[in-house]
Amino acid sequence: MTSTSRAFRALSAGAMLVAGMGAVVVMTTAPIAAHAAETRQGLRSPVQAAIANEAGDLDRFYRAREYQPLWLMNDGTAGEAARALLHRLETAQFDGLDERTVKRFQTRSIRRDLDRAADGRASAIAKADVRLSELFANYVRAVRAAPRSDMILESRVLAPVVPTPVSALSAADKAPSLATYIKDMGWMHPFYAPLRDAMEAATFSADERRIIWTNLDRIRALPATPAERYVLVDAASARLWMYENGKPVDTMKVVVGTPETPTPPMAGFIRYAIFNPYWNVPPDMVQGKIAQRVIKGGTRYLRQGGYEVLSGYDADAEILDPAAVDWKSVAAGAPPPHVRQKPGGSNFMGKVKYEFPNAQGIYLHDTPERALLKKEDRQFSNGCVRLEDADRFGKWLLGQSRFKTTAKPEQRVDLPTVVPVYITYLTAFPTAKGIAFRDDVYGRDARMRFAQND
Repeated sequence: MTSTSRAFRALSAGAMLVAGMGAVVVMTTAPIAAHAAETRQGLRSPVQAAIANEAGDLDRFYRAREYQPLWLMNDGTAGEAARALLHRLETAQFDGLDERTVKRFQTRSIRRDLDRAADGRASAIAKADVRLSELFANYVRAVRAAPRSDMILESRVLAPVVPTPVSALSAADKAPSLATYIKDMGWMHPFYAPLRDAMEAATFSADERRIIWTNLDRIRALPATPAERYVLVDAASARLWMYENGKPVDTMKVVVGTPETPTPPMAGFIRYAIFNPYWNVPPDMVQGKIAQRVIKGGTRYLRQGGYEVLSGYDADAEILDPAAVDWKSVAAGAPPPHVRQKPGGSNFMGKVKYEFPNAQGIYLHDTPERALLKKEDRQFSNGCVRLEDADRFGKWLLGQSRFKTTAKPEQRVDLPTVVPVYITYLTAFPTAKGIAFRDDVYGRDARMRFAQND
């Protein structure tokens, strides 16, 4: 076993990783593969035979490659991917890892191994290539397990996953270009590498680097490889993206929560659409705006706005006479009645809403207030996400251009396949022109950890 194997105790498929505050402890219980000697005679080159002898815990990965080197040429020359990996390892302090973990990725020893491999000896090439694979797998696992910002999750399957070493290597091996995969940090969300690279640049001020740093925490909370299709909403820029196979295929403006009613960072599964929805007014709004307007203008306000007052939230709740409600007591803090706005007209939900059930009552929906979408800053909602083009979004989401609906309220249409949605908050964001900084409208950047550029 190589010294890197001993230092990192590289994992097999049944290994465990425990992470906390950036520290990574690796434990393994799997045996080293024992069949390498049986396959050496059938291999085509001394390098392949040497890798078969050296592969150890990574034998399953190298066996699938017929024991060809991943990082080095057959003459021992290090490729562009190897150089890119060494740079990532030498700047691992920008990945939110603790000091002890960062030290494990120092490259002095592996650089000596690469110098020996350059002489062309099969055993030296095999040792250097396997060590680079071990370092890469451990680095990927450490970054994927690094500290990240909090996110409300409908299910743990929506959280970032720490891959096994073989899975991490197999994903890299399948990339069209290994060097590009390392440079783009393809095991992370596409936003991650540009922000991380910005931490190394001398062009940003200390305050800007602090903002970049805290947004890296937020991006680490996003899975690197979600489902084939998923939705990403950024509350800071008030924008939504539709992703397919890791690439954005469409985008649109949205309206999100005000600073007083911020849209929370969360993830769930969009499961169905509701056409002609009711708008169920939140209880705090009934106690505040609704009660005050009824006190001022009478129950005519409710009729003109298309509101109904109900005895409760159950399906069989009775419609009440709003004049029988003590609205002054409601405004003073008494439990409010259930108030909903009927479909059509000025209904705040518009024509359709898209549900990913959650305790916070957040969903994506159409909106009649089109003027808000023309504003540069679009934090105006009560927490939900209002869509610029709910029809276009629905066509992509449901996979069809027409929907069979009637004027009947609350018509549910289930998605053929549930689609994950992630809501984040990025005050630093990579663009084609560089890093864009946005106002911290929710005041969430105040508390941040920070890595010095040294």
